[in-house]
Amino acid sequence: MKRFRFIAMLGVIALVAAACGSGETTASTTGGETGTATTAADEVALSQGSGLTFYMATHSDDGVFWSVVKKGAEDAAAAVGADMVWSPSSNDPERQVQDIQAAIAAGADGIGVSLANPTAVAPAAAAAVAAGIPVVTLNSGVNDYQEIGAITHIGQTEIVAGNGAGLRFNTLGATKVLCAQQEQGNVGLEERCDGLAETFNGDVVTQFVGLDSSPDEQINTIAAQLAADPDIDAVLGVGPNVAVRAVEAGTQAGRDLFIGGFDISTDIIQEIEAGNVDFTVDQQQYLQGYLAIMFLYLNVTNQNTVGGGLPVLTGPGFVDGANVAEVKALVEAGTR
Repeated sequence: MKRFRFIAMLGVIALVAAACGSGETTASTTGGETGTATTAADEVALSQGSGLTFYMATHSDDGVFWSVVKKGAEDAAAAVGADMVWSPSSNDPERQVQDIQAAIAAGADGIGVSLANPTAVAPAAAAAVAAGIPVVTLNSGVNDYQEIGAITHIGQTEIVAGNGAGLRFNTLGATKVLCAQQEQGNVGLEERCDGLAETFNGDVVTQFVGLDSSPDEQINTIAAQLAADPDIDAVLGVGPNVAVRAVEAGTQAGRDLFIGGFDISTDIIQEIEAGNVDFTVDQQQYLQGYLAIMFLYLNVTNQNTVGGGLPVLTGPGFVDGANVAEVKALVEAGTR
């Protein structure tokens, strides 16, 4: 697995360096052996108004996580002079399918797709590939991207991310963890809890605690579970909001908890700084948006493929008390 990540990340570094180079003067040859210098101004002009339009049809919402993915996609599109259409479906697979179908009908030059619900969404993504449109999956889809014919998958392996969380709770000394989910039917979130159970030395209870859009429901549901089971001494929120709400739930239940989360938000950074949350798993979602557009652009313009049949991993990493100050500045900048 270590070798797998190393090779994948070498490919990412090389491609990003090539696509996002500085504006220094470069040289190209046209018409045989005669070289023609290309100035920095010419190079910028070539990237502006490429005429390419890429669509991002994901299960995203307007929350703190997906806003960073969107910024990454916007920045990449601006860098290559392409248009980017952002189509959030707010965890509605039927709407996401419609967004993919609309992108196909519009003649998209490439589509980024998340497969949080592969049963419902994968056929539409496969139809895009069959129509000759390059597709990359991002965030969710590591188990299904090859079957639909996507170029690659960009994200983290959720089982491995959950494994890391389990090891963290072992080190903290937890004995029973509530794995609190904010969506139902999201295979990625389920795998995070499964991965936790694989490495955690104690017991794991998995429960849907309410949507992120219902903070009071999440707090009350977690507090009720804590009241019903006095052996629970830790909560893993498989998203940043639910982890933060576990802090208030623990206060309401009068319990001192170990708390871990997934992903990054201003609120969870503040709770880590305050010592109320022990860690969060970071999948570097800015890269998921940025690389999706960059990989599609390079495929269309240069026939590049990425990953060699394997996914390109953007995580997991961890943010805790040791590095939270550095990451906080990047969160405020909107790129973490």
